[in-house]
Amino acid sequence: MPIALGSWWGVLVVLATLPALAWRIVDEERYLAGHLPGYVEYQGRVHYRLLPSLW
Repeated sequence: MPIALGSWWGVLVVLATLPALAWRIVDEERYLAGHLPGYVEYQGRVHYRLLPSLW
């Protein structure tokens, strides 16, 4: 969205938050694997976290 609006400051903000988002996803999956029955099996079936074929 920032690129569509021509806001380069907005692009910088989005890029700066990506590592925090990735850390939160990994941390949440670790928590779910330890506390939610069946989540480890789910992780075995679903290989991507956020973007199919990428991550």
